[in-house]
Amino acid sequence: MLRQIRPAIVMIIVMTAITGLAYPLGMTGLAQLLFPDQANGSLLRRDDGTVIGSSLIGQNFTDDKYFHGRPSATTDTDPNDSTKTVPAPYNAANSGGSNLGPTSQALVDRVKEDTEKLRAENPSPPIPVDLVTTSASGLDPDITPAAALFQVPRVAKARNFPEAKMEALVTEMTQDRFLGILGEKRVNVLKLNLALDSLSGSPR
Repeated sequence: MLRQIRPAIVMIIVMTAITGLAYPLGMTGLAQLLFPDQANGSLLRRDDGTVIGSSLIGQNFTDDKYFHGRPSATTDTDPNDSTKTVPAPYNAANSGGSNLGPTSQALVDRVKEDTEKLRAENPSPPIPVDLVTTSASGLDPDITPAAALFQVPRVAKARNFPEAKMEALVTEMTQDRFLGILGEKRVNVLKLNLALDSLSGSPR
């Protein structure tokens, strides 16, 4: 019996060493060598080196001085009642959508409320759909260029900047499609707001 058990034990040890140690360490080393920024979380820093977030996870900007991201439907445990949840936008520990369908009155009311606020903010152009719809993850860090340009009048007014200067910044921060063909053009909200602070000289 020992003759049959010994090869099995040896194989377990060898495969554990290969797949549990050598392979993960090798992939980690390659990632650190070839893609150090991505491997370490795509962190973004202020000019003084302070980490303020990741380019992969949105943040809940609410001040008029900043560009806002997509609505987020993520939640967290209610501190007053552990059996309930409360809204917690961009909660990276609980990524997910609202799962509300088009017949949901709660969804209809929320979209109407957001639309009214945006229309009061900028009554002229059509409201970009990503400013009133949540993403599947609730953590989307990007918005469309149209959504960023829609917010220019509010941000320019709050910062006392010319709108043309804000529009130029949005254009500069717009990322093209991957390889020119995949995905859509997009603006990373956190990167845009960092550039905005650097432009105006006011820290977040």
